Amino acid sequence: MDKTSKIPLYLQLMRELIQKINEGTYEEHHKLPSERELCDIYDLSRITIRQAFQELEREGYIYKLRGKGTFVAPKSYNQKLVKLYSFTEEMSKIGKEPTTKVLSFNKITIDERLAEKMELAPLENVYQVTRLRLADGEPLMYETSFLPCRFIPDLTEEELVHKPMYDIFSEKYGIVVTKATERFSATTIRQAEAKHLMVREDRPAMLVKRYAYYNETLIEYTTSVARGDKFYYTVELN
Repeated sequence: MDKTSKIPLYLQLMRELIQKINEGTYEEHHKLPSERELCDIYDLSRITIRQAFQELEREGYIYKLRGKGTFVAPKSYNQKLVKLYSFTEEMSKIGKEPTTKVLSFNKITIDERLAEKMELAPLENVYQVTRLRLADGEPLMYETSFLPCRFIPDLTEEELVHKPMYDIFSEKYGIVVTKATERFSATTIRQAEAKHLMVREDRPAMLVKRYAYYNETLIEYTTSVARGDKFYYTVELN
């Protein structure tokens, strides 16, 4: 640390630790040296170490476990909300291998509440599909989709395992998603979701409700529970 620099010491320490994280010296879930050890290593006060840790935690580089220490946080995924996107495409762009597990696939008759959400007639048939979305084998999102049967009459579970849903729409039915609306809110992970996302129940998460359209016709209503420790979203304002 350069104690003659105009850059505050806690910022210099942050830069040093971030560099070690990015270089892989400290890997994901690696336990960092304690505050006392860092005081000795860098000849800094405990207050400076604590301030650096507070900022690193706020920025998502580290996390703390009471009574156990401070650890390197797993990398999160940034989803930019400036254009239509798919999970498969976005994960592939950053070098991750996307996979999908279909947890359930059913044809159901919708009630009035769901019919109103989907702009459909009550008692109309839809596919209810619950999927787990993974990147490099790590579960990230738990999704439940409702798809009107009259637009995709012979959709199969096997197709959804092997091919992105929007590719099936366009290649098999000539239906292209032309616009989508998404609504975001904070939520907590429920018991069934926790089991598949491999996190504890009641952990914070992002709830995303997507309404996807082909021209003016709603063809998909999906609710996604995204792990709060793995995703953050960016909105670009002009």
